[in-house]
Amino acid sequence: MSRKPSSVQSPYPYSHQHQPSRSAYPTFISLQETIKLQLTWASRGTLEAFRWDVVVKTATSDREIRSNILKSLLLNSLSLTSIYAFDLLLQPLVHNHPSWIHRNVGWFYRVLWLFPVVGVSYYLNSSWCNLIAKRSFVLQHGNRATHQQPVTYNGMLTMLATSAYRAVMIITSVIVSLALGSIPVAGSWISFAFMCWVNAYYCFEFVWVARSSSLAQRVRHLEERWAYYFAFGLPSAVICNCGSGLANAALFALTFPAFIIMAMHARPVPQDPYNPAPSTESTDTVRFPSPLVPIRMPVFTIVIWLNDLVVRVLSVGGSTGARHRRTPSETTEQAEEGAGVELRNIGRTARGHSPAVQARRLGERLPSNGKAPSAVRRKRD
Repeated sequence: MSRKPSSVQSPYPYSHQHQPSRSAYPTFISLQETIKLQLTWASRGTLEAFRWDVVVKTATSDREIRSNILKSLLLNSLSLTSIYAFDLLLQPLVHNHPSWIHRNVGWFYRVLWLFPVVGVSYYLNSSWCNLIAKRSFVLQHGNRATHQQPVTYNGMLTMLATSAYRAVMIITSVIVSLALGSIPVAGSWISFAFMCWVNAYYCFEFVWVARSSSLAQRVRHLEERWAYYFAFGLPSAVICNCGSGLANAALFALTFPAFIIMAMHARPVPQDPYNPAPSTESTDTVRFPSPLVPIRMPVFTIVIWLNDLVVRVLSVGGSTGARHRRTPSETTEQAEEGAGVELRNIGRTARGHSPAVQARRLGERLPSNGKAPSAVRRKRD
């Protein structure tokens, strides 16, 4: 009598149905190769931050760019002359003078001349750099790359909100830099590294704006390519440390148009930070960098948090209506886009986000395969 094989069910059903497979585990690049890749990207950033030949070629080939660069050079040279005229000439003469007027001549000089000149320089330099960036982008990508929106009342409000947000971000970046510099022992080096990334961000900001990248996309793009952008911002950060106080800002503004042109012609690497060295054997295999080296460096986390706090405090009429949970940078992103800003004397904006903003944020939350997780789909349904 033949015995039929028993079909005893295993107490561990996953042992047969879910056998661990080597292909199911992520593949990582070695630590040595990952460091080598980071150094390669950093060297690429350094080289592209010294493309002065591109600056000269672009300036000499286009009259509009050349004119704006010359105006920026003249105005920032005036700012530097005014700053060093006080530091090298006036201050030594009136130092420890018994007369009250002589002792306070520096205060009068700053209030009546230096601060207005620096303020006007900042405003005009921003306008000229914007024109230089737009023209350089058009020369590189053609007229189809930029679409001029009609100037409307709401458009002017959006421009004002964007400019105000940019000023807030600059101020918070300076505050964070000063706070990092106060850390004992390594504070000055940490502050210097932070300013390298900040300078690189503002050099590439015009490129990202022209490509309609949101704030979250810009920050993520930089933080995932931190080695490249650190090296690109290194020369401008060194220039900013040649003087002191306002002189550093004037020195950066003096060279800012040149770095904008370099950023327009730069090619940040890697293209895919999560698969920087694809396998030559199989295109489906993703080779992640070593876990010991971060893929994304949270450079602007504190800055975005401070921006969010400032915008929430300064927002008008934002306490009424339906409330909903927001992402950490949602408030500042709305302020930069001109959305969510309500003026009592003008009228209230529509509640909620625009469809374009909702679609963009949905795309940012999707994984690499482009499909939303089931939990997110059920929540939206």
